[in-house]
Amino acid sequence: MTHDHSHAHLSPATLRNERALWTALAPTGAFMLAEIIGGVVFGSLALISDAGHMATDVFGIGLAIAAIRLGRRPPDARRTFGYERLEILAAAANALLLIGVAVYILYEAWRRLSEPPEIQSIGMLVIAVMGLGVNLFSMRVLAGGKDESLNLKGAYLEVWSDLLGSIGVIVAAVLIRLTGWTVIDTIVAVLIGLWVVPRTAVLLRGAVNILLEGVPDGIDLVAVRDAIAAEPGIEDVHDLHVWALTGGRICLTAHVLAPTRRDDQDALIAATREMLHERFGIGHVTLQVEREPCPDAAAGGHRFL
Repeated sequence: MTHDHSHAHLSPATLRNERALWTALAPTGAFMLAEIIGGVVFGSLALISDAGHMATDVFGIGLAIAAIRLGRRPPDARRTFGYERLEILAAAANALLLIGVAVYILYEAWRRLSEPPEIQSIGMLVIAVMGLGVNLFSMRVLAGGKDESLNLKGAYLEVWSDLLGSIGVIVAAVLIRLTGWTVIDTIVAVLIGLWVVPRTAVLLRGAVNILLEGVPDGIDLVAVRDAIAAEPGIEDVHDLHVWALTGGRICLTAHVLAPTRRDDQDALIAATREMLHERFGIGHVTLQVEREPCPDAAAGGHRFL
C-alpha cells in the first residue's frame, strides 16, 4: 500500500497572489463600511443591500488569504491533514451570514413599501460611484493571477459580480433624482438581495458537500472506478472513496485486486496515481493492492463502489 505525499510549497506566484489579495481587501472592506454608513445616513436600502453584496467580496478575499496562510501550517499529531479545512468552515459561516442579510433586506423592503422614507439621491449616487471605482481597482489588482489560482479567480469573480450591484445603485440614484420615485431604491435593493441568494446557496452547498466528504463536483465516481479497473493487471476495484479536503485538494482511497502483479506493484501504483492526476485532477491517492479478494469485497461492506 502506498500513497502520494506531494505537498505544495509556497511559490513566488503564491506570494504575489497573497499580496494582490491584501491590496484588494483593504479598500473593499473600508468601502463596505462606508456603504453601510451611507445607506443609513441617506436612507438608501439599495446601498445597504449592496454593502451586503460587497460583504461577499470581503469574505471571499479573506477566505482566499486564509487558505494561503493556513496552508503554511504543517500537519500535527492531532490534525494530520493540517488546518486547510478551516477555509470550508468559514465559507459555511459566510453563507449563513449572507442568508441572514438577504432576509433582512427583503423584510426591510416590504416595510418600506408601506412607509417610504426620504432618500438623498445625491449622496447615494456619490457613494455608489466611489464603490464602482473601488470594484474596478480591485478587479485590476486581482486580474493578473486569476488564471493561475482558483482562490484568486474566486475572489475576482466576487468583485466582478459586485460591480453589477454598484451599477444598479447608480441607476437607482439617477432615476430617483430625475423622477422622485423613491420606490426605485426598494426595487433595486430587492434585486441585489435576490442576486446574492443563488451565489450564497451555491457556496453553502459546496461547503456542506466537502464537510460531509461527498464526491467533489466534476468527479464522476463510476468513471474513476472504470479508469482504475482499466489499468493493466487490475481485476477489481472496491472500497473506493473520493472526497475533497478543501475546494482544490481532492483525495482518493481504494482497494485494487491485482493477483498477477506481484513483482511490480510499485510500478502499477505509480502508473495508476499518474493517470488519476492527469485525467481527474486527484492529487492525494492511497491504494491498497491485494493478491486475492478481501472480505470487504466479498461481503459488499459499507460502500457505494
